[in-house]
Amino acid sequence: MPGLIEDLQAALPDLRGRLVAAAQLSEITWFRVGGPAEVLLTPADEADLAYALRAIPPEVPVFVLGLGSNLLVRDGGIRGVVVRLGRGFGQIEALPDHRLRAGTAVPDVKVARAAADAGIDGLAFYRGIPGSIGGALRMNAGAHGRETKDCLISARAVDRSGNVHVLDNAAMGFTYRHCAVPGDWIFTEATYGGEPGDTAAILAAMNEVAEYREKNQPIKERTGGSTFKNPPGASAWKLIDAAGMRGYRVGGAMVSELHCNFLINDRGASAEDVERLGETVRARVRVTGGITLEWEIIRIGEPLPGHATGPTLALETTR
Repeated sequence: MPGLIEDLQAALPDLRGRLVAAAQLSEITWFRVGGPAEVLLTPADEADLAYALRAIPPEVPVFVLGLGSNLLVRDGGIRGVVVRLGRGFGQIEALPDHRLRAGTAVPDVKVARAAADAGIDGLAFYRGIPGSIGGALRMNAGAHGRETKDCLISARAVDRSGNVHVLDNAAMGFTYRHCAVPGDWIFTEATYGGEPGDTAAILAAMNEVAEYREKNQPIKERTGGSTFKNPPGASAWKLIDAAGMRGYRVGGAMVSELHCNFLINDRGASAEDVERLGETVRARVRVTGGITLEWEIIRIGEPLPGHATGPTLALETTR
């Protein structure tokens, strides 16, 4: 019987991008863990993406993957189609009136640099976010007192039926680390607005952000960035530290000694090691701090047969 890759190849004779079966996602996620995508789709551009989405049957799951920085793919991999936006979504263009347009595959740091070069102030905070613009839109990414909602003018997205939408800032429904746009819409482009600024001063602010990250975060490790959202009125890392979890290890995964809201893969961890460690941290913080931490890292895919996910992975609630 033909598999999904053969069905899609037959349904997409005019696709200009690529379809790859059983693509190893551990090679392109920052944790360097996880199983394969059943099919990996790399569309050529927005029109190619819309064409593909119109042809993919509604019952086939579709997930979009950016730089893989804020993502944990489980060891059994992802069923359906994983969409990875590439070169056709990598444009950056300075516009009049201190605006900037960027494709959603562009890393946040490159948008910060392009804005600085164009004398656009207000986007330097993106220097401290290890992801792409698509992820920044989806999660209202922020750092150092600013968020995506503070500078976004509009975004383009393609829905599951292949229709293209243009959304203004209000239509995004931004809240803390969240937007209200349907989860199966795929962002393709963003337009930002800032204030006139001095390039040298903006670059100096970006350097401060970079120095802060290097000093306070394990940026050279295999990590997914901040693991848990900050609860209202509290700091996730302080709760984790107070719970005695700094340096705690499960298999090849460890709570960072440098910043304990980061989990790192330093000894050939599996995705299960990382998720089990995160759930153990959550269980301990519930006991010691009375707060249930919410994952900021997106977990997707299936475990290996016979393995569990979610809270059932917690090893303990007391030590």
